[in-house]
Amino acid sequence: MKAELVPPYPLEGVVSWNMNTTCNYRCSYCTQRFVDDRKQWARDLPTFIRFFCDLPGDWEVKLSGGEPTLHPGFEELVGALAAAGRRVSMVSNLSAKPALLAAFSALTAARPGLISASLHLEYTDVQTFLSKLSAVAAAHAGPVHATCVATRAALPGLPALVARFAEAGLQLKVQPEKQDRDVIAYTAEELGALRALGGHNGTGRVRANFRGQPCWAGARYFIVDHRGEAFRCYPARRGKTERLGNVLDGTARLGLGPRPCAYDYCSCTVPQERGMVMGGRCSQGA
Repeated sequence: MKAELVPPYPLEGVVSWNMNTTCNYRCSYCTQRFVDDRKQWARDLPTFIRFFCDLPGDWEVKLSGGEPTLHPGFEELVGALAAAGRRVSMVSNLSAKPALLAAFSALTAARPGLISASLHLEYTDVQTFLSKLSAVAAAHAGPVHATCVATRAALPGLPALVARFAEAGLQLKVQPEKQDRDVIAYTAEELGALRALGGHNGTGRVRANFRGQPCWAGARYFIVDHRGEAFRCYPARRGKTERLGNVLDGTARLGLGPRPCAYDYCSCTVPQERGMVMGGRCSQGA
């Protein structure tokens, strides 16, 4: 590896915890809609909490699912992680009752994380969602933004929707639609529209390719599912490669430094946004 291509050591690590498969929505574009059992959730919370709290250095725990607020122990684990000094963030469809969302903000106030609210147009009225998100943003000490999947049906209306959120003082990021775990075959015009909207989560790319580039995933970023299975990143989890072990049986182990990316499509925006990987190419002209 050339020294100039190695990204600097990330002072705060990030773990994305897909803590359940349970969700109250069934979106047509959901990457988990073919999961056999959509009612699974992480059990043995004390072991998960102990593992996350024992990670060396500073860490952010990003809670997602499914819909994380549907986990029966959601409030308990948020409180435990926050009390241990971990930054706690969540990705949510914002369907939870206002009291639970307020509890999340109160519990994490000392070291607030991100609330990323997923706008699902197949299930949610925009104004209702926007009003609820505005209330959440007013109460939360950390950053808050919304995301929306750029289906072909939704894409033409997204510029106006982004502007509508901006008028309310909120950011709406777009995400490309995926089918069969990969970005759909957008036309050149559609790709241009997606890039004009900031690309995937504002990274400027629609389908990023970092193959061969040093990345801190596996050392300062990793994925854990509801069963405790740990993988280097989302592409690794998808392909069942670069497994890091299991949290619940005590075998999970992180790497010590950056390693070359082994994938032609990187769907992990955290390493891109946090400077954990540099360079890369764009596929599909994206």
